[in-house]
Amino acid sequence: MSVLVLVLAVGAACCLGVGFVLQQNAASHAPLGDFLSPRLLLDLVKVPRWLGGIAFMVVGMALGAIALAHGEVSLVEPLLATNLLFALVLSRRQTRQPLGRQGWGGLLLLAGGVTAFIVAGQPRGGDAISDPVRHWLIIGVMVGLALLLTAYAKRSRLSSGPALGVAAGLLYGVQDALTRVSGTRFSDGGWVALATSWQSYAVVALGITGLVLVQSAFETAPLRMSLPALTAAQPIAGIVCGVGFLGDRLRADTGALAWEAAGLAGIVAGVVLLGLHPAMPNGVALKERLRDLQPR
Repeated sequence: MSVLVLVLAVGAACCLGVGFVLQQNAASHAPLGDFLSPRLLLDLVKVPRWLGGIAFMVVGMALGAIALAHGEVSLVEPLLATNLLFALVLSRRQTRQPLGRQGWGGLLLLAGGVTAFIVAGQPRGGDAISDPVRHWLIIGVMVGLALLLTAYAKRSRLSSGPALGVAAGLLYGVQDALTRVSGTRFSDGGWVALATSWQSYAVVALGITGLVLVQSAFETAPLRMSLPALTAAQPIAGIVCGVGFLGDRLRADTGALAWEAAGLAGIVAGVVLLGLHPAMPNGVALKERLRDLQPR
């Protein structure tokens, strides 16, 4: 594993974690009428704290893109999942809650899961799979699941936070994979190759769509309900894309597969434990906001 990729991925996770906390703090006060609408971004762009969160997120995504250019998606994605650790650190400064058993347990599960997956799987690059059917099948499944979750969230706002978090995580995982493809095209053919590839425009479209989903999740659910779902779904989607059509290779013997599965399970469990930690802000409950909108 390259030290450069490790530093870049962890730096990206740090910026993303801080950015998510700032964004949720602002989005939780956004008008409910903007739910799942691009208008939500137009309203939030007037809030300085949200702009600060977006600035951290952009830096994090840039560092992540550089990491993806030098390392496999299957290696970078688990490291990006540690963004929740940095979100918890910032939240603790706001809430002054100690880590306790739950916090330390979640931290150990997340860190241990990332380590177990990387050490057991030993992600390494390979030749990208040229079969377009396989590309579109995997991308279609990810995007289709995201659409189904978004449709469910639109019908049930009170429980939409986790669903939208998973939907955004799936899109961001696909975006990371296509970012890797775009970086390869840029290295091979420069700006012309980048401008003429559909993957470049898909990265932008997925990024904007994912941003609307994330802010809608932050608007209607506290950080402890929305961010863990996003953080858990993104690496899984990225790894599926990396192995599925980017040519990433993982060790496939029985022992390695068992440790890889255990590592992914540890990542998800650690994310959930940290996300539900009392240090993570509750935000403004949707039921209370709906009640406040009722005529008196």
